[in-house]
Amino acid sequence: MGDAGPREGAEAMADGAGDVPARLPLLPLRGSVAFPGLMIPLVVNRPGSIEMVERAAAGDGWLGLVAVRDPDVSEPGAGDIFRTGVAGRIQRVWRTQEGSLQALVQGVERVRLGSAVAENEAGCLEAGVDVWPDASMEGAEERALLHRIMATFHELARVSPHLPPELVGALVSADGSPELIYMMITALHLPLVWRQELLESRTLRDKLEKVLARLMDEVGMARLGMELESKLGERVQRQNREAMLREQLRAIQEELGQGKADGLVERLEAKLNGGLMPDEAEGEGRRELERLRQLSPGSPEHGMVHQYLEWLDRMPWGTFTEKVPTLPEARKILDDGHAGLERVKDRLLEYLAVKRLRLERNLPLDDVRAREPILCVVGPPGVGKTSLGRSVARALGRAFVRVSLGGVHDESAIRGHRRSYVGALPGRIVQALARSGTSDPLILLDEVDKLGIGPHGDPASALLELLDPEQNHAFKDHYLDVPLDLSRVIFMATANTLDGVPPALRDRLEVLSLAGYSEDEKVEIARRHLLPRQLVAHGLAAAEVVLDEAMLHHLIAQHTREAGVRDLERAIATLCRKAARTLAEGGTCFEPTREDVRRHLGPPVHPREAVERVDRAGIATGLVWTPVGGDILFVEAVALPGKKGLKLTGQLGDVMRESAEAALSYVRGRAERYGLDPASFEKLDLHVHVPGGAIPKDGPSAGITLATALLSALTGRLVRDDVAMTGEISLRGKVLPVGGIKEKVLGAHRAGIRTVILPRANLADLEELPPEVRTALRFVPVEAVDEVWDAALLPPRHGRRAA
Repeated sequence: MGDAGPREGAEAMADGAGDVPARLPLLPLRGSVAFPGLMIPLVVNRPGSIEMVERAAAGDGWLGLVAVRDPDVSEPGAGDIFRTGVAGRIQRVWRTQEGSLQALVQGVERVRLGSAVAENEAGCLEAGVDVWPDASMEGAEERALLHRIMATFHELARVSPHLPPELVGALVSADGSPELIYMMITALHLPLVWRQELLESRTLRDKLEKVLARLMDEVGMARLGMELESKLGERVQRQNREAMLREQLRAIQEELGQGKADGLVERLEAKLNGGLMPDEAEGEGRRELERLRQLSPGSPEHGMVHQYLEWLDRMPWGTFTEKVPTLPEARKILDDGHAGLERVKDRLLEYLAVKRLRLERNLPLDDVRAREPILCVVGPPGVGKTSLGRSVARALGRAFVRVSLGGVHDESAIRGHRRSYVGALPGRIVQALARSGTSDPLILLDEVDKLGIGPHGDPASALLELLDPEQNHAFKDHYLDVPLDLSRVIFMATANTLDGVPPALRDRLEVLSLAGYSEDEKVEIARRHLLPRQLVAHGLAAAEVVLDEAMLHHLIAQHTREAGVRDLERAIATLCRKAARTLAEGGTCFEPTREDVRRHLGPPVHPREAVERVDRAGIATGLVWTPVGGDILFVEAVALPGKKGLKLTGQLGDVMRESAEAALSYVRGRAERYGLDPASFEKLDLHVHVPGGAIPKDGPSAGITLATALLSALTGRLVRDDVAMTGEISLRGKVLPVGGIKEKVLGAHRAGIRTVILPRANLADLEELPPEVRTALRFVPVEAVDEVWDAALLPPRHGRRAA
């Protein structure tokens, strides 16, 4: 609907006055209020309304014009229109090319609708009306108010640039009539409800006072606008222009389908208004969001701010997935995922028991005194450290994220880069939180023992704050630069050895050792996990590949030699490939024999190596600990004519060299007991060699092995080929305790050893061994080196072979 204008002559009013019918068809007006005395242009689109206007134009030309309360109502009824309107007479009607109808209607009289508002046969509204004429301008007070209104409007025209000059001139020169008021109001485009209230004013004085107050408000707002524009000057004008251009650009992008494609602004505003973000993060987010609105999309800084807001939006503020399962549920998940590892499972179940107890007693789960422990699982490769973390996350109902720290040598990899750098990104912890989608995931810090130190800081030191329960409730990433509450996150770490972990970091970790698996545990893992996984990977059915328990034992004992199960899985994968080929060539089932296994996997790895190598005097079998599990080690000694020399080869470290010297001193001191002439040492050179010269070796636990090899070489007595030993030697012949007993014993069991000699002080360590290993091996606890020799050396009657 267009703006109403002044009537084109006094004749129109004179012709219509007093002739208003008692019942009128009603035309609802959306977003507009008709006033008497004004020419009202109309655009009619609804078919029913078009028919009504045409019928009225063909008849007496009278219409009732009433405003609709809610412009969004598509089909207004009797309850949707105001009860006061204007009776108007159609002056002209014409059709447009689009099919709508346009009309000029002269407002004649203000009217009230009667109670009987109803629809006629054409579906249009009709009502009985009562004429409610405006009062004439007769009193002195009314004329004074009108004079004041004219002066105020003149002032508004001076300070407001939005009023058309021709309209201002016409109004200033017009005489004092009520229509003049309506023309002013129509020119100002005031709210619909206010205009309707003006139409319904009972007295002329009320109407004039209402208009005067509104004009004075408009003058005040216009003056304030001029003052602000004057104060801000060119800078504000330029910013307003840029803001307007950005809005226009945004509107163009939306029309092209390019605007707000990612919804970042809407998502971030929802999070900022949701009350879940900390105050500091919320304040930073609002500042950067305002910067983004002010920056041009082509500016390089725009991309940096946009990227920062994307990371802020990806943070899982206030989102938790924590649930506390029952202990039987957690036990089943852990048992289904891993065979053995009872000590680790018990520790995790203890943690769950504490959580459930606090939940049942309505104690806060995030109490600083009950925060999650930081477990570090230490063990050789292939024992399932990473998969254990995944199983723990399932048992706790947490999201699981793995963060690999192997080879990381820059502190910014943990804490992130500062935003001032080109290509800056958050640290790996923040990225892990974003990937998890929750504020309480389980984050596995994989291979913490392989952290490096570079020129850009020490990443291990950056982990100290992260893993300290007293500090990580306000962890600050350099990129986000807002505090993150990590107190609800469960951190787990893995390492092959603790040697590479700094002491300060190790102090924050609760260490759980995984020494490796026994043969029976490997069979169970292969049956429950490895074989089904390889069958799926190779597209095979369970009935098409037959690997029974005996065959799995054969694979483990003869074709693999490891603490974990990776080589075993590779062997099973090789057999599955052979099975797939057999089936592709027309076979029905693949059930390999030992000969088939030998043909496909090669010869056995000789687990009974000790039997074959300990075949002469001067050779003893020791036990060693390595980062990949326990193993056996051979020490060879030979006596040669010379001048009391001791030669040590095989890349031995300082500690092991000193052990060899201590062992030789003790052997010389006990020479007479074993039939040796002490003076003969003056004419002998002793050479001790540890095979595997490419591998550095060190540590005190080979002390009794070195002493046994030296005595065997000097006496010619053979060492039992099924015996292996470990223990530190003292100059007084005492056997001192050593570490890594579980790993060493498991390595001896894999190598086919049947008797293990160990310090008596290490007997308690045997309780950690699987029952089947304790049953299969014979343990000889000793306190003195003489006890070692009594148990390890064969009697002289077994003959002597030269070392």
